[in-house]
Amino acid sequence: MAITVKDVAIKAGVSTATVSRVINGEKRIREETRQKVFDSMKKLNYQINSIARSLKINKTFTIGMITTEMTNDFFMSVAEGVERELHKNGYSLLICSSNESVEGEKDRIKLMLEKCVDGMIIIASSNQGSHFNSFVQHGIPAVLIDRLVDDFTSDAVLADNSDGSYRAIEYLIGRGIRRIGFIGGDMRLTPARERYEGYKKALKDHNIPEEEKIIKFGDFHIQSGYDIMKEIIENDPELSNVFISNYYMHLGAMKYIQENRSDLKSGITIASFDDMYISSILGYSCVRVRQPVLEMGTKATDLLLSRIRNEDIPYPMILRLKTELIKD
Repeated sequence: MAITVKDVAIKAGVSTATVSRVINGEKRIREETRQKVFDSMKKLNYQINSIARSLKINKTFTIGMITTEMTNDFFMSVAEGVERELHKNGYSLLICSSNESVEGEKDRIKLMLEKCVDGMIIIASSNQGSHFNSFVQHGIPAVLIDRLVDDFTSDAVLADNSDGSYRAIEYLIGRGIRRIGFIGGDMRLTPARERYEGYKKALKDHNIPEEEKIIKFGDFHIQSGYDIMKEIIENDPELSNVFISNYYMHLGAMKYIQENRSDLKSGITIASFDDMYISSILGYSCVRVRQPVLEMGTKATDLLLSRIRNEDIPYPMILRLKTELIKD
């Protein structure tokens, strides 16, 4: 015999109307009651008829997410935070990759509209954003994560990039270091610009001039980190301290150092933005900037669900989350 809403209500000790409100994601249900209903549904193995529910209330309880690439540890950790929070609230996640291209994003936008998602979480591939207005035109709220874009107004959740890099550089300066190389990312992207701003501000506040030959920019990928570290060391063999502005360029830079360590004229000390799974064992590291990766996902999800529920909060809401300095 199939388990019914009435069975769930009896098990949870609530009314059938309350069970229906929980299933339909209504806000006015207390969290304790919501959890009691979900627990009862799980114990009874109650299966929600999602198609019938969607037709009845014009909601799919599905959130779409477009990220730039699936193989990136940072983005997948963010997605984990998103999925955890959605699951707690009775939503499912539909995630896809744009393969780091605007055209890929446009294709995925069509998919998300076809799937009738209730909201969108977006990690953009570039600073271009006008194509995301398709969601606005269809009444679908969206939240950006990690980076802002041009020509698209939206809520967003980012790390405090400038403050994170500022504190890392200030830490090096506090150790008596006056020459600090910089390996940055694509300056069209918000994190790259803001991390460079933090680097510049720290130098300026301590009366240290910028040196163009030890400041280079790449694209946040491994090969870019390798090539730039090679260029900086060959141009200035005596340089002994470098700040690298993301995890993957850090990996590439370390690959170059490991391959050429016997030829280096001076020891190298690395400060870096990001503290991912193997950052602590890369070697040569003295300080890392840890982003609140899971929290970025959960905060973005909470913000998106608030929009879906039509809660009265300022728009657009831009949240910047504090980073943590990890000293080796």
